[in-house]
Amino acid sequence: MKEKFAEILKTIRENNEKRIAEADNVEELKVIKSMLLGRQGQLAEIMKEIPQLSGEMRAEIGRAANELKNHFVKLIDLRAEELTLKAASIPADFDCTVPGFNPPSGGLHPITQMCYDLNDAFRSLGFCIFQEADITSELYAFDNLNFPPDHPARESMDTYWIAGHDDKSGGERLCLRPHLTGASVRYMQTFSPPYRFVYPGRVFRNESTDARHERAFFQYEALIVQPDFTFSAGKIMIQTILSKVFGREVPIRMRAGFFPFVEPGFEIDMGCLVCGGGGCSVCKQVGWIEIMPGGTPHPNVIKAAGLDPYEYTGFYVNIGLDRLVMMRYGIDDVRLFHSADLRFLKQFA
Repeated sequence: MKEKFAEILKTIRENNEKRIAEADNVEELKVIKSMLLGRQGQLAEIMKEIPQLSGEMRAEIGRAANELKNHFVKLIDLRAEELTLKAASIPADFDCTVPGFNPPSGGLHPITQMCYDLNDAFRSLGFCIFQEADITSELYAFDNLNFPPDHPARESMDTYWIAGHDDKSGGERLCLRPHLTGASVRYMQTFSPPYRFVYPGRVFRNESTDARHERAFFQYEALIVQPDFTFSAGKIMIQTILSKVFGREVPIRMRAGFFPFVEPGFEIDMGCLVCGGGGCSVCKQVGWIEIMPGGTPHPNVIKAAGLDPYEYTGFYVNIGLDRLVMMRYGIDDVRLFHSADLRFLKQFA
């Protein structure tokens, strides 16, 4: 009986190894697999007879049948892989001298590219790069920055407050960050002075959109805090950065302006590069466009960071990244950057 089963298994092995090796396609392999390993296959018929054998013979024949089954599974998988690779191979009549087609390529969004360029420019001046989460708190967005309790920027008409936090205050009252400036105090509380760092990111304002304004837009802030930093050095820093970004000298002007977190504060404008100073919708026909506020950090901001305002001073700027990109490419509507219009974006690929 043992010899009978051994002979049957040997015959099945010899006959089907050749069939598997000579199979011309995957469909033929599926037929062979079903005939061998299916419920009504050759090995299944043998397995049905095994329970009728004695204990010792049952184990031996069962083991041999399972080994043969595993052997066929491997052979079929290997042959299927060979046939698949063969079907995907280069055809005999392929002409490698015929010019091909360039695959479609993507590119960086112009705002992302400008951010990278600014990172490189500030790194060359010894700045570190810092980032934080889009959600901040009243403590960092307003309290630490010397905003008075009744300042209109704290109202929901300007700031997106997170639902469920209306009855809270300070660090427990959360909002989408309305500006990046709160990150300056967070950074100074985390690291040791002196400080020289930038922090790019998206901010959110509850305001109407037009050619110059968006509800969600990008800023790029820079802060230096150290003993005896002069205001004139800050102006030179602005001119240096803008010349690096635009590859040429850019006219700038500084106008007195009030911001709770700087004293003294300035509005910093650059000559409109969309119209060349002649006047357009972007610059409101005046030839200049506001790109950043700046000034010396207010003593209360220095105190909030845990420093002595009599020992430390510095210089701060908040660059409107979207507007800077508009100047670089001569774009007259900031909403185009956030439209996801591929016809517009492909121009920068």
